[in-house]
Amino acid sequence: MITEAVTEFRDALSEGGRLAGLDVGSKTIGVALCDAQWTFSTAAETIKRTKFSKDLERLKTIISEQNIVGLVIGLPLNLDGTDSPQTQSTRAFTRNVSEAIDLPILLRDERWSTQAVERAMIEQDVTRKKRAARVDAAAAAFILQGAIDGLVAI
Repeated sequence: MITEAVTEFRDALSEGGRLAGLDVGSKTIGVALCDAQWTFSTAAETIKRTKFSKDLERLKTIISEQNIVGLVIGLPLNLDGTDSPQTQSTRAFTRNVSEAIDLPILLRDERWSTQAVERAMIEQDVTRKKRAARVDAAAAAFILQGAIDGLVAI
């Protein structure tokens, strides 16, 4: 099941359980995880994209090892809320993941997530090199945190 509605996603989940957040880019996939009570998200890793089959195998491993019950995938909309070529690519990636992994998936608007994370890292005086290595997983954590905040508010 793929949805953009938080309530529909919540209804598809069992009570609690760990979620994974994904920030899907053309070169990397940022991965974040949250606790089973949906309190906080943390950046986990950045997957270097190769072939979809290899990317999928890494995601399956994470899902299995971390007992993930649902996925939150960032949806890169244009500033005016319309789809972009990257949005279409993310939707296709999500459909392919959904066919291979039987978990509920929430597509979450990710406008401003990378900029917010970059700004926070700059304020923390993180070097450009370290920011580049961490930004995708941190953006995934930002996206996931927004989703779990919405889930607990329901």
